[in-house]
Amino acid sequence: MVRFLRPLLRGTTYTRLLHLWVPMLFVSVWLFVDMSKPWFPALVVLPVGLIPAVRKGEGVQAQLLLTPGEQEPGFSVAPAAAWGDRLRTVLWLEIRMALGWVTCFCCVWLPVGAYAWVRAAAGSSTSGVPLPHGDWPSWVYAVLVPLPLLALYAVVVGLGEVVTAVARRLLGPSAAERFAALEERTEQLLERNRIARELHDSIGHALTVAVVQAGAARAAGDPAFTARALAAIEETGRAALEDLERVLGVLREAGRPAGGRPTLAEADRLLESTRASGTKVDAELSGPLDAVPGPVSREGYRILQEALANVLRHATAVPVRVRVTVADGTLSLEVRNPLPAGVPGPGSGNRGGSGLRGIRERASLLGGSARTGPDDGDWQVHAELPLS
Repeated sequence: MVRFLRPLLRGTTYTRLLHLWVPMLFVSVWLFVDMSKPWFPALVVLPVGLIPAVRKGEGVQAQLLLTPGEQEPGFSVAPAAAWGDRLRTVLWLEIRMALGWVTCFCCVWLPVGAYAWVRAAAGSSTSGVPLPHGDWPSWVYAVLVPLPLLALYAVVVGLGEVVTAVARRLLGPSAAERFAALEERTEQLLERNRIARELHDSIGHALTVAVVQAGAARAAGDPAFTARALAAIEETGRAALEDLERVLGVLREAGRPAGGRPTLAEADRLLESTRASGTKVDAELSGPLDAVPGPVSREGYRILQEALANVLRHATAVPVRVRVTVADGTLSLEVRNPLPAGVPGPGSGNRGGSGLRGIRERASLLGGSARTGPDDGDWQVHAELPLS
């Protein structure tokens, strides 16, 4: 019994009932104007439903009254973009009005009928209210009294479920809207992945340089070397803070351009911070780096940054050879260093970690390719990015 009555204790039941009553306000006003044409409001909603903004209004109403509190109610809250959506809106308005008629009629006459049967069961006069059979004895009406109340329960609860199901079908997002939402969700996920890579590459590089510098300074015991190491840590930390501010700026402002991120034109700063850690870097940059398109140059910088951080993280102070070339419509980056003994091969341990995976992902997103792993006794990171 408690389970049967539980829907009557939910606020959603009554907000759905209110949703069914709303169209009847217009109908009631019209009946005061001309009661001879009760069908006229149903005719009016035909052109009204073709207005694109009406679909948005109906979706908002359904979301607030039919499914209050649901995180993803499944109703379109955008104007109709296609004729199919407009026709579905027209059909929805007609069905909503028809269900409103049924609801209002039942909510008025079923309680009246129950009251009349109660009076008939008590032997009182029921003038003005038709009875199913005027000659029935009083006890029959006493038995039948629950029937209109059960019918009223079915109307209040059942029609609320029906109108919600119909609304999900007719006011739900169209295929085009679902595709647009999927594209937006994909863009958000790609942006999150890009921000994660930015943080990993920038902050990871800075922390790696700082750890290597601090360890070398402690082991050296030379005040002059310690001073240089602290200066390098300070410079690397400052650059990392600038990168962090750029990334956080993207989070604060969705429309902020990516032009503030570092490019290969600033590669010298990256190379100097690596040299300051005690690593010998043989760098050769050739070709018009300034002419490299922004997206390619920014991703190339991050690839170079992660490759150098990988050397410092796993191979410590070994000579590094860096080659950056712009030629024949391609940006080529190569970072090589002697492979220390005992370093695991590609795909295992840290060498196959998220940093190297991020390098391959960056190259792939630009239509290029990247290879990482042992090569002739060296560890190499080689990426080729098309400029177009």
